[in-house]
Amino acid sequence: MTDPVNPAMRATFPPPVMEARRWLDGVAFTRNKPLINVSQAAPVEAPPDPLLEALAQTVLDTPQAHLYGPVLGLPALRAEVASQWSTAYGGKITETQVAITAGCNQAFAASIATLAGAGDDIIIPTPWYFNHKMWLDMQGINTIPLPTGTHMLPDPEFAASLITDHTRAIVLVTPNNPTGAEYPAGLLRAFYDLAKRHGIALIVDETYRDFDSRQGAPHDLFHDPDWADTLIQLYSFSKAYRLTGHRVGAVVASQSRLSEVEKFLDTVAICPNQLGQHAALWGMRNLSQWLAGERAEILSRRGAILAGFGALEKQGWTLLGCGAYFAYVEHPFPTPSDQLAQNLVRDAAVLLLPGTMFMPESDTSGQHQLRIAFANIDSSGISLLFDRLKAIMA
Repeated sequence: MTDPVNPAMRATFPPPVMEARRWLDGVAFTRNKPLINVSQAAPVEAPPDPLLEALAQTVLDTPQAHLYGPVLGLPALRAEVASQWSTAYGGKITETQVAITAGCNQAFAASIATLAGAGDDIIIPTPWYFNHKMWLDMQGINTIPLPTGTHMLPDPEFAASLITDHTRAIVLVTPNNPTGAEYPAGLLRAFYDLAKRHGIALIVDETYRDFDSRQGAPHDLFHDPDWADTLIQLYSFSKAYRLTGHRVGAVVASQSRLSEVEKFLDTVAICPNQLGQHAALWGMRNLSQWLAGERAEILSRRGAILAGFGALEKQGWTLLGCGAYFAYVEHPFPTPSDQLAQNLVRDAAVLLLPGTMFMPESDTSGQHQLRIAFANIDSSGISLLFDRLKAIMA
């Protein structure tokens, strides 16, 4: 007799990053050719020293940081997000329209839980962020792919043709994971108007907003006084302040929706990580200059990708998207990307993710694509990466 397993869970694919890490088993890397790991989009360094010191003081001096806190997050952090977002986006956001979550993945899961159930539809552009797809699969919710083509930008008119009575939301990620594409403000406005017209939600995941190459607000959706009737914004403090292990994210939505979100959060985690919330609050109040430096460094690495990719283009590679932490590329080999990615571990000491991990099986374009998460390698590391990829072609 086998252990009973929820069929929806059984049908959900394994975590891609964990699967890719297993490709390293049994492979020996040399001192002269160490592994270049561009598989995961997460900071690998600890938070800056001033933030570590602030965290240590919180541990020692704030007893309530070790206890349950408010389910929707620290009031001071919610208020800080509301204030800074109102200024940054030129709209009106109140503390009651902000909830703090245990990471942005939980922000997505909580938001979807308020919108859809088994048998409902959620429209997501492809290539998609695989954890979004995994959560929808676990819940028995239908993921409706919205292909973006070689320009990596979704088409609102095509999306309109996919909307049915079962559609509950459209999900956009900008800057995008996995493609790096930065969605123009006009495109986001078109999707917002589409969602509003059909009475469905528009979820905009802005995990990587702090590393957008553009100046100013990336969109004007919060200008609409009724934005909360349609828009749900997601955010992560993990990338901004290197707090991945502390699990701190946010949902910005209507107060009535957050009342429903509260039910989900109380059931799953009771409250977000208290220390992480204090760290995020301290970071928002004190690390703006430091974060500007982090953004400049990421943009410098993006520049290195753009400047150096020409050598790969001569060998048949195509750069499909580049922004935030990611470069999304089309490779010139006949080998499908899922096998090619495994071969690159052995042959080039490079770990990256295949496009098949970001696409439905019915879309064969993923077999020709790869994601490079370049945020954890500097310009010289990017040059070395390109040298190894060129050597594979040779």
